[in-house]
Amino acid sequence: MTMTRPITSAALALLVAAAVAAQNPPAPDTTCTLPHPRTVDQADDYHGTVVRDPYRWLEDTDAPDTKAWVAQENCVTFGYLARIPERERIRQRLLQLWNYERFSTPSREGGGRAVRYVYSKNDGLQNQSVLYWQGSLDAQPQVLLDPNGLSTDGTVALGAWDISRDGRYFAYATAAAGSDWNEFHVREIATGRDLPDTLRWIKFSGMSWTHDNAGFFYSRFPTPEGNALQSIVRNQKLYYHRAGTAQGADALVYERPDQPDWGFGGGVTEDGRYLMIGVSLGTDSRNRVYYMDLGSPRQPRVHGRVVPLLDAFDASYGFVGNDGPVFYFVTNLDAPRYRLIAIDTRRPAKANWRDVIPQTDAVLNNVVLVGGRIVAEYMEDAHSRLGVFAKDGRHIADVPLPTLGAISGITGKPDSPEMFYGFTSFLYPNTIFRYDVATGTNTVWRAPHLDFDPSLYETRQVFYHSRDGTRVPMFITARKGVARDSANPVYLTAYGGFDISILPGFSVSNIVWMEMGGVLATPNLRGGGEYGENWHTAGMLEHKQNVFDDFIASAEYLVHEGWTRPSRLSIAGGSNGGLLVGAVLNQRPDLFGAALPAVGVMDMLRFHRFTIGWAWVTEYGSADSVNQFPFIYRYSPLHNIHAGTRYPPTLITTADHDDRVVPGHSFKYAATLQAAQAGPAPILIRIETRAGHGGGMPVSKQVELAADRYAFLVRTLDMHPPSR
Repeated sequence: MTMTRPITSAALALLVAAAVAAQNPPAPDTTCTLPHPRTVDQADDYHGTVVRDPYRWLEDTDAPDTKAWVAQENCVTFGYLARIPERERIRQRLLQLWNYERFSTPSREGGGRAVRYVYSKNDGLQNQSVLYWQGSLDAQPQVLLDPNGLSTDGTVALGAWDISRDGRYFAYATAAAGSDWNEFHVREIATGRDLPDTLRWIKFSGMSWTHDNAGFFYSRFPTPEGNALQSIVRNQKLYYHRAGTAQGADALVYERPDQPDWGFGGGVTEDGRYLMIGVSLGTDSRNRVYYMDLGSPRQPRVHGRVVPLLDAFDASYGFVGNDGPVFYFVTNLDAPRYRLIAIDTRRPAKANWRDVIPQTDAVLNNVVLVGGRIVAEYMEDAHSRLGVFAKDGRHIADVPLPTLGAISGITGKPDSPEMFYGFTSFLYPNTIFRYDVATGTNTVWRAPHLDFDPSLYETRQVFYHSRDGTRVPMFITARKGVARDSANPVYLTAYGGFDISILPGFSVSNIVWMEMGGVLATPNLRGGGEYGENWHTAGMLEHKQNVFDDFIASAEYLVHEGWTRPSRLSIAGGSNGGLLVGAVLNQRPDLFGAALPAVGVMDMLRFHRFTIGWAWVTEYGSADSVNQFPFIYRYSPLHNIHAGTRYPPTLITTADHDDRVVPGHSFKYAATLQAAQAGPAPILIRIETRAGHGGGMPVSKQVELAADRYAFLVRTLDMHPPSR
């Protein structure tokens, strides 16, 4: 059980790869025209500042007026996209390139004769990846769960899962239509039969079996009141569920009714002796850690004293593992780039803590205990380095990595010397390696094969200076020998928030963009975690403008260095990245040729009033605060649109059942931007009617979405994509 560098559940709720899913577009309808939605006399007083909200009614996604507005907007958007001649050729190339086998990093589960290697595999164009298991690395794979059979349209996705120690039971989560709400089920592996267990009202939770194989710990919320896709969720509680019983019989393990905003995640240690309880407050990177002694792993007690081990809420603590009563944590306490410490629970005072791996110039991003060794993943200038250490912190070896890129996942167990890790980069599809920490043997376990020649392209890392002089890194990937004549279409995308690091990663859609003659640019903005906690805090709360300045400076660098010109520069981002695009579009509409804000947090005055939005207050601040309202209002995308401005072509994407960033953000933003537009450029919104924030989207919908986005850019950037 590992909790290294924990991204809280609420922060994970904001991390988006690109945007939301999309259905096949309808046939073009030339009779559709943009709606002129009604306005209402809604105004709110924020500490003496009156703010109008004329499209407040669009927050109600189930209202007939909202549904009619959605239908008319979609009619216009899909009609526009369907009339772009290049769209079908783009879609066909996406399908062709996407059709390759890809694997997740395998996890070694169970013990003794019950060891199983579990991993997911997608044959190519399967809507959802299939989960497999095999008893040894050379055994025949067997299907553990195929989510494609759970729905007719591929919109039911597999979430968290865990296997009992004896290999008998498989607990798994499913999510329908992109919602964050999960249902938990239990399957008997030998027969493939599901038990009657159905657990509901679960968000942001895994499951963790006790070593007697009787049941597992998990977290859930109370049954929501009203619309489950919009209602605020609070009062998460930790439960224990026994396999084969009804949810109503679950044992309440821990709750804090005096702290309704606290979140809980429980996991059993690898030796089965302890329940570790991570305690979070919204998306604050600081956390608390409690634990409960389960006693004998073969006869654990699930009711016991919960011990607050780290309760000062003074830093981030990620649990790595334990040697009996000695617990290992990665922390940024007195170490903004993180260090590994050991705490003996028999002498838990801070004076007795032991440094195992001290802070270095690189960011310690992840630690795994494997075969009596410590495997540490570092970030150096936003790319990965992997090292092996002895338990006393002595460096043993570095694991060679293929190129400048990123570790996509590490799995391993303390009682086995084998480790699996995934590696990827902009031009290097995710490849799974097996590494033996005892011998240093490093071999490829699974490598993908695509209809794509990476030798024709190259990635370079550049550094530029932001408005205040801060040095910021950026990756630029393009065809080798591309001319620096300011004529290249550029796709500039970033995130900049929640301590989330944007590292090099492979994307089929990015490859198609570059085959079309485009350049991909990815800056690592403040607000992320690429340089540790100081980098993160420099882009949050009252410092959020630094993120926008970093992004604007990256665009100015690309123009100054001859990569592109404003009319051929597109910007894109999802969720917190959608907020980014909306904010800089308001601040510098002259600098960009097209914008693609996806599922963005656009109404910074009301985001905390829906679903899990309240959890982001620790990152953004709140308009309810007299001190925080001014800096939030100053950049809020919705509230800084100015009528009479010539905005560049904009394609907003969202989904009407997004229960992370509710679609009302994008609805109100689109209506406001369309009404304000003074130029001829199209302002369109693409609204999926059976999808959520983006997680678990079927491959078929990912393809349609990418085809629409690139078709929009071909039209608006006046591109003439070359044939292959």
